[in-house]
Amino acid sequence: MLKLNAGFSRKVGEPNYGSRGASVNVELEVESNLINDPEALTGRIRSLFDLARRSVDEELNGDRQGTDEQPDTPNRRRDNGNDRERVRYATVSQVRAIRAIAQKQQLDPNRLANQRFRVNDLEELTLREASSLIDELKANGNAAAKGGRR
Repeated sequence: MLKLNAGFSRKVGEPNYGSRGASVNVELEVESNLINDPEALTGRIRSLFDLARRSVDEELNGDRQGTDEQPDTPNRRRDNGNDRERVRYATVSQVRAIRAIAQKQQLDPNRLANQRFRVNDLEELTLREASSLIDELKANGNAAAKGGRR
């Protein structure tokens, strides 16, 4: 068996000197007799590389392949070039905290975020929204804990 390994990495610019990127490495085992057929081997390599490239494009652009535009996210603020209004999204730690606190309270964190901020996923929350949701969840948890001690 032969192992083919293809990788692709791409970074795209965003307003206000920001950027985001994605990369993928794909490994595939193929028949060893392909070594005797350079054309077929090259075709498999190109297919594997194309798969890696398309995967990165989809990650960065949603379903729109081959464009550098960000996919539209409904009901979210847009960056208009003013640094004060630049959107900073929730950190991984904030998202993890929201999920953990909501789980302890037997709540659906995505539903809460959707009801409160009209987002489809926690990762769409802004830094401030995530912080606010954490504070609300903690306050609800503290109130429930105090109520249970009486």
